[in-house]
Amino acid sequence: MILLWGAAQDRPFAQVREALERRGATVFVLDQMDAPRAQVELRVGADVAGELRVGEARCDLAAISATYLRCYDARTLDFGPDAADRESARRRALDVEDVLAGWLEVTPAFVVNPSTAMASNGSKPYQLALIRKAGFATPDTLVSTDPAAVKKFHKRHREIIYKSISGVRSIVSRFTAEHAERLGDLRWCPTQFQQYIPGRDFRVHTVGEEVFACEIISEADDYRYGARQGLGAELRAATLPADCAERCRALARALGLVVAGIDLRRTPAGEWFCFEVNPSPAFSYYESATGQPIAEAVAGLLMAAKAS
Repeated sequence: MILLWGAAQDRPFAQVREALERRGATVFVLDQMDAPRAQVELRVGADVAGELRVGEARCDLAAISATYLRCYDARTLDFGPDAADRESARRRALDVEDVLAGWLEVTPAFVVNPSTAMASNGSKPYQLALIRKAGFATPDTLVSTDPAAVKKFHKRHREIIYKSISGVRSIVSRFTAEHAERLGDLRWCPTQFQQYIPGRDFRVHTVGEEVFACEIISEADDYRYGARQGLGAELRAATLPADCAERCRALARALGLVVAGIDLRRTPAGEWFCFEVNPSPAFSYYESATGQPIAEAVAGLLMAAKAS
């Protein structure tokens, strides 16, 4: 039995589900929107046992060989139009998810990806230290609430960008004179500033030992939001140099991530910089543009765990 836990409408989640169903896998799906009506029982002793129930559907937790997670924060989900009912449903969903999170910590099942491995994404500066340790170059970085420190950093590098230090997705932006006028706001919001690295962006997905590289051609500061600057992005499948591909595998292994989305940039001089690693990548955007079988590769990993 393979457990899929996430939002049914989420495209990467749906693609993995479809790939497993094409392969004839036995799958139990916990849609987060169904969590308020779910029940879970967990028994931990000599063995880990219990049951997950959603309506009439039942799943023996001991029978689960692999799990794929693509969960949103349940506190942000809309469980209904009525405020009181919505809050009650949210509390029930959180209770179920708390028990399942505990099960994930003790289950012998193969998990994509364990919460302990995903934790490094909660602090970008910490993750950068791990990236450097794995052998990738990283941009010079400053995290500060001090306008004077930022001005000094800007003077040293001349071109810098800024972004959030948390694991929440943020838009990467080039630092301009307009931003310099608002540096006083830093005292309320620690911000990450980085040396601007010129070059070509690559998104690399590692799935076990498989590596899927996508080259992104765009003039935008952040190609994901290029439309805000009136700029587009062209995505195409690419092949990394063997040493770079192996560094990506080694980085994912070092972070404990079975599946990872790695953001790289190749400079005009041919040096590879790594900016961050996404532990729950929305790979469908890249798969649809390149035709790379990323969802199939994830399904294959889950099925292999079932067979082992």
